[in-house]
Amino acid sequence: MGSEKNAVRIVLDSLAGVLLEEQKKMGKGTGSFGKRRNKTHTLCVRCGRRSFHLQKSRCGACGYPASRIRKYNWSVKAIRRKTTGTGRMRYLRRVPRRFKTGFREGTQATPRKKGAVAAS
Repeated sequence: MGSEKNAVRIVLDSLAGVLLEEQKKMGKGTGSFGKRRNKTHTLCVRCGRRSFHLQKSRCGACGYPASRIRKYNWSVKAIRRKTTGTGRMRYLRRVPRRFKTGFREGTQATPRKKGAVAAS
């Protein structure tokens, strides 16, 4: 009789352990990260960073769709990273050279042959 009680008690204890494991509530820690399947941010069409919040419809990096770029003076280094000169500058790269000649357009360069320079 005593051995039967012990066997029943062992079975009940193991069942209680299984039930307790299932009843544990999900915390915010390591165990909960496997459940996170939906993304909150996606790529921004203006700055290209993965900062566009889907529900807010707002980029956390550049502030898109606001017309002005998001920048704050409390982060001078962040402004320095994003400022003019850090990218390709496809248009602005050639402006200083054009400024030297007064932004002239539609003219033809004079030939620079050896004979032409010596004759004058």
